[in-house]
Amino acid sequence: MTDHEFWAKQSAVTDPGAFSSSVSDVPGTLSAIRAAARGLVFHYRAGGDFAENGISPGRITEIDTRYAADMLARLASLAQLPLGDARAPSQRLVGCCRDFTVLFLTIARAHGIAARARVGFATYFAPGWYIDHVVAEVWEPSRGAWRLVDPELGDDHISATDGGRVDPEDLTSAQFLTGPVAWRACRSGLADPSRFVVDPALTIPVTRGWPYVRHNLIHDLAALAKHEMLLWDNWGWTEIDGEPSPAQLSVLDDLTAATVAADVSVPTVTSFYEREGLTVPAHVTSYSPATEEPLRVAV
Repeated sequence: MTDHEFWAKQSAVTDPGAFSSSVSDVPGTLSAIRAAARGLVFHYRAGGDFAENGISPGRITEIDTRYAADMLARLASLAQLPLGDARAPSQRLVGCCRDFTVLFLTIARAHGIAARARVGFATYFAPGWYIDHVVAEVWEPSRGAWRLVDPELGDDHISATDGGRVDPEDLTSAQFLTGPVAWRACRSGLADPSRFVVDPALTIPVTRGWPYVRHNLIHDLAALAKHEMLLWDNWGWTEIDGEPSPAQLSVLDDLTAATVAADVSVPTVTSFYEREGLTVPAHVTSYSPATEEPLRVAV
């Protein structure tokens, strides 16, 4: 199997299961896939007021929906509509950027398109900040290169950094920094790690700075290995209390050097993903915004 064939096949997370035919019914163009995915999720923080959109507060638990098949089942229960049809906010899954991307990958891979999730930081949401975000990366045969696509973003999004329009189907490397790019920028002194956050207003220490840059570096590796995790999942070296050891820092620097370029190979990804502390175990700790206390969750 080639690298592109690997990323064109469904993962355990993106497999649509019983909803394969409805996924395949979405036209296989990049624009159609992105439009469909964008219309299936109501962002629990950025989508607007729950009550004003006819969404009950209890539906916040939908943000912990891990697998695409379960997402699609919930969407079917909310409205019997083709996936590409317009839906009211209350007919969408309550989720976040990760869920837009998972559903985008599900549809893209159903059409045999090589696509993968990338976990990192966007610069177009808040001026001066690198905001925790998940986007898709799609192989473009005509270019012979990977293209960053934001399935959540509207066509008219204006960057908070420079005031220009952001093309959601062709993000630049300045607009979205993958986990390894962010780690390298911070380690080299080119970027201030304190500006890398889940949300500028969120003051919980592990949601900002070095702990979160490390968190997204490890999450990005898992995504490349086709383990598209919930953003609040923690395991192994994402849960280091304090500073990583010199040996751990060396591995993370080596991981960055190996995955910072988009042409990273599957064997390279696997060689790092299989290391203790980086592999997703059978159970992870979930710090879900939907629950008051962290939970041990089987994956």
